[in-house]
Amino acid sequence: MIRSIAERTRLANGVEMPWLGLGVYRAEEGPEVEEAVRVALELGYRAIDTASMYRNESGVGRALRASGLPREEVFLTTKVWNSEQGYDSTLRAFEASLKRLGVDYVDLYLIHWPVPGRYKETWRALERLYRERRARAIGVSNFQIHHLEDLLAGAEVAPMVNQVECHPRLQQRELLDFCRAHAIQLEAWAPLMRGRLSDEPTLRRIAAARGKTPAQVMLRWNLQRGVVVIPKSVRRERIEENAGIFDFELSEQEMEALASLERGERIGPDPDHVDF
Repeated sequence: MIRSIAERTRLANGVEMPWLGLGVYRAEEGPEVEEAVRVALELGYRAIDTASMYRNESGVGRALRASGLPREEVFLTTKVWNSEQGYDSTLRAFEASLKRLGVDYVDLYLIHWPVPGRYKETWRALERLYRERRARAIGVSNFQIHHLEDLLAGAEVAPMVNQVECHPRLQQRELLDFCRAHAIQLEAWAPLMRGRLSDEPTLRRIAAARGKTPAQVMLRWNLQRGVVVIPKSVRRERIEENAGIFDFELSEQEMEALASLERGERIGPDPDHVDF
C-alpha cells in the first residue's frame, strides 16, 4: 500500500518517480503557475509535469528555484510538442525547454503525441539525450499499444513511461497490461476527468463511506492499479485535497465497483488522429 506522498515507483532504469505529481496544463505563465507550484511543493509534492506546449516552463522554473529545494529532490517532466518533432528539431526543442526551465537536466522527457512518420526520429533524439544524461528518463505520451509496438521494434532504449488519459470512464486496461509486461510505467493525465465525474453515484457512495471526496477516490483507485497520477489544479484547496489520498485504501469490492464505470469515453483527442 502506498502510504505517503513521498513514496516513489522505480522505473525500468532504476530512476525513482513520485506516485503523485502536479500537472500544470492550462496554468497561466506567471503568477498563476508559480503559485500553484509553490503551494504543491510546500504541501510535499515532489513532481511537476509541464510541456513546451503549455507555455509555462519559465514560471515552473522560477517556482522551483524560489522553493529553495535541492534540484535533485523535485522530479521534473517536460515534453516535445508535435511541431517540434524530428531528430534535429527535437534536440533544439529540448535545449529551449532547459533554458526556459533554468535547469541543466530534466528527470523525464516525453514525446507529447505519436505524430505519424515523425515519432521514431524524435525517439532517436530522446535516446541521445538519455545517453548524454541530460534526461534521466525518457518516455512517451498518448501512445497506444500499436504505437508502442512500432517504436519498440527499432528502439535502442525502451520508453520508461507512457502518459495517457486515464480515469474511470477510460481505464486503459489493455494498455496498462501491455505496459506492465514491457516495464513501462503508466501515468494518468486528466485522472479526474476534469471534474466531470464529481456527481457520479458510485463515486459519491464510496467517497461518503470513506469520508473522502470523489476526486480523492479516483486518484486512490489509479494508485492502487499501479498508475502514477498528475492531477492539474491552480487552487490551493484542490492541490491539498488531491494530496489527501494516502491514509486510506479501497477494498476489492470498491475497486470492482469503480471498474464498472468504464465507457471508453475520452475528453481529449484520439491518439490515432494526431493532426494538430
